[in-house]
Amino acid sequence: MIPPPSAQAAPRAPDKPNPALPAVVPAIRGRGRLRAIRVGYRGQLALMLAPYLVGTAGLVVLPALIGLPLAFTDYNALEAPVWVGFANFVELAGDDIFRKSVFNSLFYIALAVPLRLLGALGLAFLLAQPFKGTGAYRAAVYLPTVVPDIAWALVWLWIFNPIHGPLNQLLAVAGIPGPAWMIEEWGARFAIVFMMCWQIGEGLVVCLAALGDVPGEVLEQSRVDGASAIQTMLGITLPLLMPVLLILLFRDTIFSLQANFVPALIVGRGGGPNYATTFLPMYVYTNAFDYLRLGYAAAMTWAMYALTAIVLVLQYRVAKRYRLGFGDAE
Repeated sequence: MIPPPSAQAAPRAPDKPNPALPAVVPAIRGRGRLRAIRVGYRGQLALMLAPYLVGTAGLVVLPALIGLPLAFTDYNALEAPVWVGFANFVELAGDDIFRKSVFNSLFYIALAVPLRLLGALGLAFLLAQPFKGTGAYRAAVYLPTVVPDIAWALVWLWIFNPIHGPLNQLLAVAGIPGPAWMIEEWGARFAIVFMMCWQIGEGLVVCLAALGDVPGEVLEQSRVDGASAIQTMLGITLPLLMPVLLILLFRDTIFSLQANFVPALIVGRGGGPNYATTFLPMYVYTNAFDYLRLGYAAAMTWAMYALTAIVLVLQYRVAKRYRLGFGDAE
């Protein structure tokens, strides 16, 4: 006799994986027998990070360590390197173009990094809730991230044209005199910042994922308690997002200080005007491959690493001082 539908057991939903429980990883051992290896949560993280760590060690860390001895030599890739001690670093201290490239890089991260972070966070708040066309809007924000640098650099070269560019023509309609963007030094610096601020797709994806992890019951409780949307965002959502935003800040700072800045090559025509768009990576490349001063370029590279570390330490200390992303733990 078949029991009535009400008496039949409902199908059981598959259990969600618990990160606190060890995972079972199959492995072949012995004579073709399949056995299981239990891997804890930290082991799972290590396995997922292993390919990235191996690539970073082989493509970043190892070349940097190999380049460290070259920083103390005079080497042009055509003759054997000659040991010169700290002469390259002494020359850096008196290099006016190097100091200008350091200023340009610091000016860029001081403006572009916060603007990119705020733009990604603001668009994540706008696009977090599903509505008609959400996917299209999200794709439109992410699309500039995958466009080749050379393509959109040429587009911006047309936009910032001081005579025929649409930006200055719109400013003229509003009665505002348009600056000579790529002719004056400060105009060129701000133009590079504007160009780089529209590539915020990666930050948007991370912020959307972080907003999805905010507990809905916490937000609902704040509404029940009478908190406004602004109060909920400032008092609950942003503190919960702060660890993720801090990681994005560190990541974007590293990226901005060590990017190749193809737009500066195209729009700034090799770092002009008067080296206003010459950034540290570009100056390293010029000395290494245009002038074949590989020892001097290696010294400059390690100076760039030191500058990056100093900026990150300052950001970390400020964030820890004001307890941004650190909670109540010491």
